[in-house]
This record gives sequence, structure tokens and C-alpha cells, in this order.
Amino acid sequence: MDYIVVDFEWNQAAYSKGNVPGVPFEIIEIGAVKLDEQGNKIGEFQRLIRPAIYKRLHYVTKNLTGLTEKELRKGVKFPYALVDFLMWCGKDYRFCTWGNLDLLELQRNLKYYHLEDMLPGPITYYNVQKLFRIFYGDGKDASSLEHAVEFLGIKKQDGFHRAVCDAEYTAQVFNKMDKAEAARWYTVDYYQNPRSRKEELHLVYDTYAKDVSREFGGKEEAMKDRGVRSTRCFVCGKPAAKKIRWFAGKNRAYYCLAQCREHGYIRGKIRLKKTDEDRIFAVKTLRLITEEEAEKIGEMKKDMQKKRQEKRHREEHHAG
Repeated sequence: MDYIVVDFEWNQAAYSKGNVPGVPFEIIEIGAVKLDEQGNKIGEFQRLIRPAIYKRLHYVTKNLTGLTEKELRKGVKFPYALVDFLMWCGKDYRFCTWGNLDLLELQRNLKYYHLEDMLPGPITYYNVQKLFRIFYGDGKDASSLEHAVEFLGIKKQDGFHRAVCDAEYTAQVFNKMDKAEAARWYTVDYYQNPRSRKEELHLVYDTYAKDVSREFGGKEEAMKDRGVRSTRCFVCGKPAAKKIRWFAGKNRAYYCLAQCREHGYIRGKIRLKKTDEDRIFAVKTLRLITEEEAEKIGEMKKDMQKKRQEKRHREEHHAG
């Protein structure tokens, strides 16, 4: 298997009113580096793309990349660049990116051109920014690519914010990591989310698991689904008894607390996502937590109940 370390530069509407629904960013450059299983560089890809959606360069894009509209007019059309890119990638590969936005914007651009079938999802990949955070940081705070390059002592030969240069730097950062260890922390992009129960995702990591459901007609239907609400322990596979049932918590997420007899407390968290077609799917995370963290779940529920009561009293007062 090869690693395709890819980076995209994109443009956007000059004004928010000019946004095309479903395509907030248009890809204007593809840059990629191909590594073999040992991390040896075996290829490089670069294409400038002629804009068809946002033809005027946004000042942020212009300042970051140094590209001009004259240069982009000499680029190729997106569908042609995409075909060239995917043929260059080959058949057995996995994408590597810095962050979680590149593949999302790629799929949005594909959908605009009705080319989703050329890169069916969900897409499994390595988020090198996430891996850097896990291996070299605190596991929480995101770092810039330039910081990672400096931290690892990688020589700066080119600038940043051009696709092939950023892909090259990302590849060098990735090559500082143990590939077998990195494989344990793969990421799945679910912009092209599961459409049936058979396609639902069940991802298991060391300290947490993530499930991505099929689509539902609305929030109530999703939260009534037994599979969505399940809190089976992801370590041993046995049912974990609910201590606190699902409730609406902070940041528009749902939370619960369960307990496995063997592995302890498990925090459940569900975020309901909306598709471009206004369908709903659930992303559930089950995470092993400490007793102290478990107590905070109970405190959050009490706090949310108090806030709802206060809101109800205010509404009754205004209505009276």
C-alpha cells in the first residue's frame, strides 16, 4: 500500500452572498506526494485548476498562496485534473492530510460536478495533524504545519500554503512517525455517510469508539433508534448498564453515562449531523472515563435541567 500525502488550495466567494450552496470553497490547486510502505518518496503530483465557480481570487487566497488569476486561467478544468490525480494515485493507497478539511472540500467539489462515484466514501485516511497532536502534543491542541516542521527539526526549503510544498512538508512530518503506531489512529471522513444499516461504521480505538449511523428523517427518529442509543462496552463487547440516560447537554450534543462491570465508566456522546439534503445521521462516541469525570456528567445533567426550568419560568412569566 502507498501513502498519498495530499494538499489542496482553494478559493471562495469574494462576498458571502456569492456563496454557491454546498460548495463554500473551490479547489484551485492539487499537490501530492506518493510514499511507499517504507516512507520512500516515489512520486509527486501538481495541477493548477481553472476556476469555474469563484473566478475572482479572494484576497486571503491571493495573499496566502501568491497565485494570480492570470496563472489560474492557464490551469485545467477540475474534472480533468481529478482524473489525472486519481490515475496517478493508483489502486492500493491511503490518503494522508494535514487536518480534516481537505478531503471534505474535495468531496464537495466532486458532488458539484456529479463525480462522487469516482471517490466513494466514507474515506479512511491518516490525519497527520491529529497524529502529531497524539504523538508529540497533549492530544488536544491542534498545531500548524509550520510548527510541526520546526518542532521536528525539518529543514525549510520552500514556503508554505502552496499545495505541493505543504504536501511535501506533511509527508516529512508523517515519516517521523511509526507507521504501525499511526495505523492505530486512522480517521474516517463520513461526508459520504452510510446510507443503510449494513454500511454503518463501528470504529474502535484504544480509549474510545466511534459509530456513524445510517440516515434518518429527523432528530427524534434518530434518537429512538436502538443502535444509536446503545452503550455496549467497546473493549469487551458486553452491555454496559446506563447510570444516566441520554439527555440534551452542552454544545447541542446528547450525553449519557454507562458502566461496564469489567472496564468501568463509559461516557456516551451523540452529535446529530445534517446532510446536504437535510437528512439526519448520528455520530456517537463512547469513551472510557474516570469516576471523577463520571461525576461531571451528573453535574452537567443537573445544570441543564436547572437551565430548562429557568427558561420555562421566564416563558410562563412573559406569557402571563
